[in-house]
Amino acid sequence: MVKKIKTGIRQRPRAAAIGGGLAGLVSVLALGPSLVAARAPAQVPQPAVYAGARSGVVSSSFHAPKKIDYERLDQRLRIAASKPDVVGMAVAVIENGEITFVQGYGTTTAGGSDPVTPNTVFRWASLSKGVAATMVGVLANEGKLSLDEPVAKFNTSLRLPAGGEQLATVADILSHRVGLPHNSNDNKLEAGADPKALRASLAEVNAICAPDTCHSYQNVAFDTTSEIVQRVTGVPYTEEVRRRLFAPLGMQNASLTRAGLMSARSWARPHVGRRTVEVNDNYYRIPAAGGVNSSIMDMALWMRAQMGLAPQVVPERVLDTIHEARVNTERRNTMFARVMGPSRYALGWRDYTYAGHALIGHQGAVMGYRSTILFDPQTKSGVAVLWNSQSTRPSGVQLEVLEMLYDQPRNDWLKIDSPGGGPIQAEDIAAQ
Repeated sequence: MVKKIKTGIRQRPRAAAIGGGLAGLVSVLALGPSLVAARAPAQVPQPAVYAGARSGVVSSSFHAPKKIDYERLDQRLRIAASKPDVVGMAVAVIENGEITFVQGYGTTTAGGSDPVTPNTVFRWASLSKGVAATMVGVLANEGKLSLDEPVAKFNTSLRLPAGGEQLATVADILSHRVGLPHNSNDNKLEAGADPKALRASLAEVNAICAPDTCHSYQNVAFDTTSEIVQRVTGVPYTEEVRRRLFAPLGMQNASLTRAGLMSARSWARPHVGRRTVEVNDNYYRIPAAGGVNSSIMDMALWMRAQMGLAPQVVPERVLDTIHEARVNTERRNTMFARVMGPSRYALGWRDYTYAGHALIGHQGAVMGYRSTILFDPQTKSGVAVLWNSQSTRPSGVQLEVLEMLYDQPRNDWLKIDSPGGGPIQAEDIAAQ
């Protein structure tokens, strides 16, 4: 049994006040013609204003020297994207509070000619959980609910073994401490069962611990938060998230439905190997756990907000609450876990330590898509990657960026330096 841990709330350096929308300049290092979603393409190699469809500007007061070698990063990403196990991917880097790199690689469909750009829409998969935690955290900050209230108070469809919904709190749902086996009822969700019926049937599952005493990753149970948001606000979860988070942050390509993905002007098709597969609706039916779509540019804006650089939308107090570690997680023998060491789960986010730096992130995976985000709230630096294949190769981007950011010895995490540079094994990706 894993004991719950308590930590001090992470303190962030105060940022320059930024409006709820985009209120400053997005500076992007122009390394190539596809670096920005350009109406007016950037000239190489001069810095350029991001020329996508964005109103206003984003800026910060952080002016530390740049440590990331963006030319080297771009070169390595181009090589990685050329490997047969990668179809398309998009990468965003923030350094010292500024969006310094936004780039698309490969194509939206294997063998196709439509390039991935900073405005190409991908699925976030389990990175959606950080959105749910932020939405609930905002409501808690406004006094509309308490994270310590039992789930039963909100009259949701969730039923836990031995009446555990009377004990499990909102925070327990968001940190996967409801006492159920790992990924309970995911198989039935993928077979087409109704999520509310599945939440009710969780009462029949054999518990592995009492609520609030151990961590075990969930999707169906986690999506109880979408019901809680609707109970509190009277507005469907997907609408409230768009209204309170995505719209004021300027996330113009963000959505929470299958239709939202497929209606985008440019969207990345899912792939298993080089085979294009259908987009199914399974995890869109639990939007708090896995329903978000967006472009990498939108994800960069989301990452900045999680760093505390959009306080009018996501107040610092909310971030301190949702990023605070709550419970130790299971140890995974993956490439990422071996580098990071033990992780802890907060609310919809994971807490890590790398080279002495406290980091926050998450990973996601649904059929044909993978995603990852990782950032340092102190230095206001981080990296996010979205891609449309089962390959785990792009997950190495985050480690290569961190090595440059923290002056660590270089490693070939993208597996492109050895002859052939074959596909990465599945066990090398971090757990969701």
